[in-house]
Amino acid sequence: MAETLLISRRRLLASGLSLAFLSALEPAAAAGLIPTPWQTPGPFYPQKIPLDSNSDLVRVNGRQRPAAGQVTHIIGRVLDVDGKPVRGAHVEIWQCDAFGFYHHPWDRGGRADPNFQGFGRTVTGKDGSYRFRTIKPVPYPGRTPHIHFGISGAGSGVWTTQMYLEGHPLNLGDGIFNRVADPRARQILLVRLKPEGKIEAGALAGKFDIVLGRNAFGG
Repeated sequence: MAETLLISRRRLLASGLSLAFLSALEPAAAAGLIPTPWQTPGPFYPQKIPLDSNSDLVRVNGRQRPAAGQVTHIIGRVLDVDGKPVRGAHVEIWQCDAFGFYHHPWDRGGRADPNFQGFGRTVTGKDGSYRFRTIKPVPYPGRTPHIHFGISGAGSGVWTTQMYLEGHPLNLGDGIFNRVADPRARQILLVRLKPEGKIEAGALAGKFDIVLGRNAFGG
């Protein structure tokens, strides 16, 4: 069952998040934001949505062991170009496991980690916020580490992008990342992951705000 996760300052403080990391969820400082670049969904969007598809990809219902890989919390907001939060947006992510395999029959072989959900979804709160608990993305042949994001609203199509790791050396040779010609727009796709033990011991955390253009859903 999809999980609706409404993140508020009070709940984040209660969960042990540092005040520095809470700044990720502060309102946008100014209007006229640069829209997050569209990126291909790729060939590995799930053919069948898993029964367990909540916002915690590290734990799969019915399995005792957690996913392999370093636990990573991705927190951000979905905004419009005027800096206003997009409330009730459906946010999906999908990515390969710690060994570079997707839960998808078209992948190149191998068996994806059964303890990794591989796909998750949530709904933004009234402040446009969302949160996922997943693993640090890893490379696989031909691609730099990334996480796919899909955003949709009531009756809309799915608008997709990808999140990349700031400073990763494989970014320079990744064809999909470098299709974004504007360096300012490319920078929007980069996220710095930092140790954030106050969220969870040994975990990383990063902020990825998504700014939807006025015609993001073809309207």
